[in-house]
Amino acid sequence: MNTNYGSDESDDDELFRELERDDDSYLAAHREQRIDELKREMQKLEEAKTYAYGTYETISTESEVLKITTTTKNCVVHFAHKNFRRCQLMDTHLNEIARKHQKTRFVRIDVENAPFLVEKLKVQVLPCVIPFIDGASVDRLIGFELVGDSDNVPTSAIETWLRNTKVLDLPVLVSRGRTIFGFADGPAKDNDSDDDY
Repeated sequence: MNTNYGSDESDDDELFRELERDDDSYLAAHREQRIDELKREMQKLEEAKTYAYGTYETISTESEVLKITTTTKNCVVHFAHKNFRRCQLMDTHLNEIARKHQKTRFVRIDVENAPFLVEKLKVQVLPCVIPFIDGASVDRLIGFELVGDSDNVPTSAIETWLRNTKVLDLPVLVSRGRTIFGFADGPAKDNDSDDDY
């Protein structure tokens, strides 16, 4: 008869309790880390909401434009006139782009409300779009000349121009057949397949 039977069982019980404690501490640490991540994300969303990211906002004073361009990392300012049809076309394009790019602030000001900025930035032809990074203008789009110079310019052309100025973050690309974490999507495929990535 085996006399160690009882002690083996108690050793197993102790081992299981220890593993459960390890699991509990791991889960608690992971839960705390995830809560911190969610808090940071919520803070970013609140900040985006507070500072009107994802929207195309009309600003009424030069001082507001100066404040926005100097306190916002990435900002696009459209100098426009309410009676110019091409300014209204640009408004449509920028409104669509603004909704897609949550890390760049998009604003519009009527040139009649910004005589100092119009003179300082030498805005002479409308529409005039100026991207700012860390308070400095990095380029300018006068009319539609750099993106096709017609009334039928696709929004994607203006978005590409803005991307090239670096005022827009590049989108995160996910390769076909892979999850956002880089793992293969679905079961592993035969290596001899013609569909290799």
